Amino acid sequence: MVNPAETLGDEARAPLQRVAARRMEGARSHSVAETLASEVPVAMQFNGRAYAVMLATPADLEDFALGFALTEAIVRRPDELTLVDVAWTPHGVTLAMQIPDVRAALLDTRDRNLTGRTGCGLCGTSTLEAAIRPVRRVDAATPRASVSAIAAGMARLASLQPYNSATGAVHAAALICADESFTVREDVGRHNAIDKAVGAVMRAGGAPHSLLVTSRASYEVVHKAAEVGCRLVAAISAPTALAVELAQQAGVTLAGWVRPPRLTVYCGELE
Repeated sequence: MVNPAETLGDEARAPLQRVAARRMEGARSHSVAETLASEVPVAMQFNGRAYAVMLATPADLEDFALGFALTEAIVRRPDELTLVDVAWTPHGVTLAMQIPDVRAALLDTRDRNLTGRTGCGLCGTSTLEAAIRPVRRVDAATPRASVSAIAAGMARLASLQPYNSATGAVHAAALICADESFTVREDVGRHNAIDKAVGAVMRAGGAPHSLLVTSRASYEVVHKAAEVGCRLVAAISAPTALAVELAQQAGVTLAGWVRPPRLTVYCGELE
């Protein structure tokens, strides 16, 4: 058992922290108290085996655990994963999860090292062959957000980012479901924000069909969306060429530069 006196302090565990700084405006300067986003190592552990360490905002960790396992295809259904423990140490936090033996055996065949930086999704992959994974093709019957729904969703997303409003340093992801629910999660890492939103939706039994992100649309953003059945990805910035190629393979409509009334459709169709 971890001694509470040896774990990260309450301040370090909070998603936001206050720090002293000096603001300079021309020849003048003055002391200020700034609010910054926290960033801590989060270790993903399955059946006692260390799998990956992500730098993340220490919030919504139960959502993060499930969403990461689903978007990485470690499990296929929420009921295949149990979060056994959230263990804080002087170095960060470990999410100890239990998955079926057959899933753990498949996980043992993967080649991944233990570090994933905040801003990337494939940094933890140790071989070129493992970097570009097969993508799930989304059911063509899955609904997707319309142009007007994307515009409304982006406006709504902008109003539901308390961490970013306080710091200016946090990404957000929103999932729109078949029941028209709108779920938002924030994190310093854009992929982490997606995982947290996925975990929140899947824990509630939702069926997501569209993903909105406050970032570029990278390969991994599209891959995570397709893995959970989203037929649309809309990003506030541009996609990468590889993301477009992947979206075409997955049957995902990909829109970038979504800054209403403007948006650019790179593949697929919108109503």
